[in-house]
Amino acid sequence: MSGVDHLHELFGLPAVDFQHASGEAPVQAADAAAWRISVDPYDDDSEMTWEEAFKAFLDTVDPAGVRALIVGQWGEAYEVKSSYAIDLIIAAADRLTSLEAVFIGDMTSEENEISWIEQSDVTALLNAFPGLLELGVRGGTDLVFSPSKHERLRSLTIETGGLPVDVIRGILDSELPALERLDLWLGVSAYGGDADVADLAPLLSGTRFPRLTHLGLRNSEVQNEIAAAVAAAPVVAQLRVLDLSNGTMGDEGAAALLDGQPLTHLEKLDLYHHFMTEPMERRIVQALEPHGVRVDVSERETPWGNRGIDGRYTSVSE
Repeated sequence: MSGVDHLHELFGLPAVDFQHASGEAPVQAADAAAWRISVDPYDDDSEMTWEEAFKAFLDTVDPAGVRALIVGQWGEAYEVKSSYAIDLIIAAADRLTSLEAVFIGDMTSEENEISWIEQSDVTALLNAFPGLLELGVRGGTDLVFSPSKHERLRSLTIETGGLPVDVIRGILDSELPALERLDLWLGVSAYGGDADVADLAPLLSGTRFPRLTHLGLRNSEVQNEIAAAVAAAPVVAQLRVLDLSNGTMGDEGAAALLDGQPLTHLEKLDLYHHFMTEPMERRIVQALEPHGVRVDVSERETPWGNRGIDGRYTSVSE
């Protein structure tokens, strides 16, 4: 699982590990950090469960001031579903009265491969916290996103090595009128990514989320097909950032973007981790950067053996 690290920040706040074993109050104010709560199930010297660590957090940091929570390892996350931690957070909703951002599953591959993280119905958090502005999830196994209505959510990120089509449909069937940023890691079919480009049609039409300005359709084994669909998609006209990074993008996808609708209104086009040739890199940069578009074409990859499609591979799969 390359390219996935612990979060360094959430909701514009620096990520800070809650030191539940120290017994000392942290020096940061409750509202000055995105608090990461994690336990190591492989540490023989620590017998604290995530529930106990979370209780210690609520008893140590003023919960009424907490704005952002990061849930790391909640135990053996390849066996225990995220609902274990989510239910505990929801049970404390009357104390976490300022909570605006939550990320579930902040784990590296050394802790748990992304495809092993057992998720659950994360929309329970939307129902419990009507003031939530940002929700992030890592891991697609047993992930559920039920069609929901939430008036304030501005940012939704789903990071997977394979995103189930039912999750995409749940998101697109939701009423999220304030949504400005949507970042989907689509992944590969071998790890549960069973959506095709047609499943993205309601999103690409531009009718689902009228305030959307940042769209990521990333980490896909069909990145060229996605680029071709995006090239003619009405939603692009309302975007400031278009992120097609971390996938199998080659010259075919880049040519489709150049031949499609104008992209000169964008602030950024992210094509990081790609399989374009150097001449195509130059073409797309020279076409857009004079108009003030920041174009990221770093990390040109080389097809490798029998991996993926024609030796191309996504940045994150297992």
